[in-house]
Amino acid sequence: MNSAASERGKATRGPAPARTKSDTDAAADAERPATQEMVRRLRHGTDLLTAAAMRRLDDELPWYRALPAEDRSWIGLVAQSGIANFIAWYENPEHGSYNAAEIFRAAPPELTRSISLQHTLQLVRIVVEIVEENTEQLAAPGHHSKLRESVLLYSREVAFSAAEVYARAAETRGAWDARLEALVVDSLLRGDGDDSLHSRVAALGWAGRGNTLVMVGTTEGELDDVGTAELRRAARRTAQDALVGIQGNRLIVVLGGTGNLRLQAEELLPRFGPGPVVIGPQVRELADAGRSARAALSALQAVPAWPSAPRPVLADELLPERMLLGDPDAHRTLLADVYGPLLGVGGPLLETLSVYLNEGRSLEATARLLYVHPNTVRYRLKRIATITGWDPAQAREGFVLQIAIAVGRLAETVPL
Repeated sequence: MNSAASERGKATRGPAPARTKSDTDAAADAERPATQEMVRRLRHGTDLLTAAAMRRLDDELPWYRALPAEDRSWIGLVAQSGIANFIAWYENPEHGSYNAAEIFRAAPPELTRSISLQHTLQLVRIVVEIVEENTEQLAAPGHHSKLRESVLLYSREVAFSAAEVYARAAETRGAWDARLEALVVDSLLRGDGDDSLHSRVAALGWAGRGNTLVMVGTTEGELDDVGTAELRRAARRTAQDALVGIQGNRLIVVLGGTGNLRLQAEELLPRFGPGPVVIGPQVRELADAGRSARAALSALQAVPAWPSAPRPVLADELLPERMLLGDPDAHRTLLADVYGPLLGVGGPLLETLSVYLNEGRSLEATARLLYVHPNTVRYRLKRIATITGWDPAQAREGFVLQIAIAVGRLAETVPL
């Protein structure tokens, strides 16, 4: 029964109709000859478009005219490659390429490194304008608008692709610069100021005009890439030259330039974490920055012995504490810059200073022991401050002077 009904149903419906093309397929078939005709016209016009683009480049772009003849010829190949890639993409959008790297593949790598993103986008703009201006001549009848839309779409994708290529290159260069900067700072800390130092810092943009100093402290937690990049930008906004090194939680900033580097260094204080920050002595050039770095790092170790130290503190303000840690630079500085000048001027200055410090900085007691008027003692103390740069009347500076006298007397009596 069911089988008979099924057979009757088939007879009623009749044979299945043949499959027909959809509207989309039909439109594609109708469009294909027009597209093939457009591709043929574009290929025949490639030389025309390239020549027109090169004339426009020469007329409008000074940087192009300044290139050597060989580089200009490579630019011509790049323009021709861009047009050829557009035609291939127009013929088959699914498999064609608008990758900027593919367009520049015809040129040597040296050319791609010498042309900036701005120059690349100018090339794209001019080639697009040339194709647009010739759409009436190149397009098949009734397809001018479609060709113009395709050119705009392709040029947009090429521009985005070029920007992506340059962005990746910038990220790679930034990572390389960061590694190079870390190596340079590490070399300065070790005192390895060899001949390669100047070429390395030049690659990092160090101009080398003026003096140099090193500033050290700690970071507040671990810095990520964004925080590190912002720190470097802040340092370079502060001084003419700047290098930044991060070693664990220790932060080293090298500043250079012709301005007041100490004031510039103080502007970076908010970038450091809590705790002491030390500014090393100013030196004449980057090659001598190792001395400033050693002094600053030694002072950073010694600063706990001076709980009331200012922030930032100068490394030379911690000469006594550094010497107690066995810092040979601090020992030499106390001898050469403090004790030596007092010994060199001769007269009663060294004796007056020694008595004054031993008598608890009392003018009257010093005057009695030396059989002079207190005003004479006062005058001599002012001369000592002028000669050494340290004021005996100030408790902290008097302590530095007292340690300098002890170091000097030991140097005269105890052979090293």
